Amino acid sequence: MPNVNEVLGWICGSACGLAMLVLYVFVIVWVYRDAEARGKSGCLVAILVTLISWPIGLIAWLLFRPSERRF
Repeated sequence: MPNVNEVLGWICGSACGLAMLVLYVFVIVWVYRDAEARGKSGCLVAILVTLISWPIGLIAWLLFRPSERRF
């Protein structure tokens, strides 16, 4: 039978993993919408941010995205 520390560790680990997954999906959706608003292919940019290690891809998009938005 698992002790309390093991159960709490499992719960905390699962909660952190779920929070990271939600953040990951949120960022991919945001990048897609931002790219579309700036006149770029949202799918292509979202795929590139996903394939390039996630935080690095996001930082690259923030640095190199077009400055003006299309409405």
